[in-house]
Amino acid sequence: MEAKPEAVEAKPEAVEAKPEAVEVRGAGDDVPVLELRHLSKDYAGHRAVNSVGLSIPAGTFFSLLGPSGCGKTTTLRLIGGFEEPTEGEVLLRGEIVNGRKPYERNVSTVFQSYALFPHLSASENIAFGLRRRKTPGGQILRRVEEALNLVSLNGKGSRRPADLSGGERQRVALARSLILEPDVLLLDEPLAALDPKLRQQMRHELKAIERRVGITFLLVTHDQEEALSLSDRVAIMNNGRIEQIGTPEEVYLRPQTRFVASFLGEMNWIDGVGVRPEVTHVDSGQEVDGLPEGIRSVSAVVTGTVFLGDRIQVRLCLANGEEAKAQMPRAVGAFQMGDSVRLSWHATDEMRFD
Repeated sequence: MEAKPEAVEAKPEAVEAKPEAVEVRGAGDDVPVLELRHLSKDYAGHRAVNSVGLSIPAGTFFSLLGPSGCGKTTTLRLIGGFEEPTEGEVLLRGEIVNGRKPYERNVSTVFQSYALFPHLSASENIAFGLRRRKTPGGQILRRVEEALNLVSLNGKGSRRPADLSGGERQRVALARSLILEPDVLLLDEPLAALDPKLRQQMRHELKAIERRVGITFLLVTHDQEEALSLSDRVAIMNNGRIEQIGTPEEVYLRPQTRFVASFLGEMNWIDGVGVRPEVTHVDSGQEVDGLPEGIRSVSAVVTGTVFLGDRIQVRLCLANGEEAKAQMPRAVGAFQMGDSVRLSWHATDEMRFD
């Protein structure tokens, strides 16, 4: 039984991403809220960020996505003023902010650790930035109540961080940043410490909050599902550079490099053809005469199966010794180790790279 195919456009060859700034503009936007120009950062001879260019309009949910060590968190710290670039510029609303301290830039950061003051209540944590700005007391009280309501913490403002759940502490950290009304809200893996169920819930809440406040969100994450489900635009980073920028649909369905294709989903690499495992079909090893037009097929031997709940992953060894995987509906008959089978897919579901 064949799994449902996805529309994946074939690519004739890999296209290398260029380090020049990539425009991400909305209709009527003259000056991007955030712009990076050839931004680089070196550490002891190692280039952690390599000529990164971005241009992001106001009101965008933008994600920097990539594996650990790819430079995404360093890029975030350069934007926030926690690090200074070796080369290049950071611009906020068209103004270069290199050399300015974090509190001198109209950005705010939600850290993975939340960085809450343990001796302060939730309300006092949220109000901290406003007090530093010497905002009048009556205005602080009103805005803190509005922030608590925004993040669904009504009635919990008097509690200290130790008396709050992980999700509630995350909301306090988010409210503390949003109350400052930054041009850009920087989110450094903010959901990583949450359990899977709560993380899923907080994704929905984070997107809803972003839509309500209209502030530009810049999320750093290694979680592909998180970036694809939350973002308007995604930049895929690798080895300090941006490999591809686009909408979630564009980067997933039309990856421009082999790295992007592999990072966003498991791939089978067969004689230079990359095939997503969820679009493959495995059947008995009997020879197939007169395959339908556009169907590719190779022989293989089952090397194992993995139960994944609603589906089964079949692991295969191809005739040339290469390994492959296929996702099959659980209802499909069981495969045994050593079974001779054929792995097939439609030509429109393959992507080709150098």
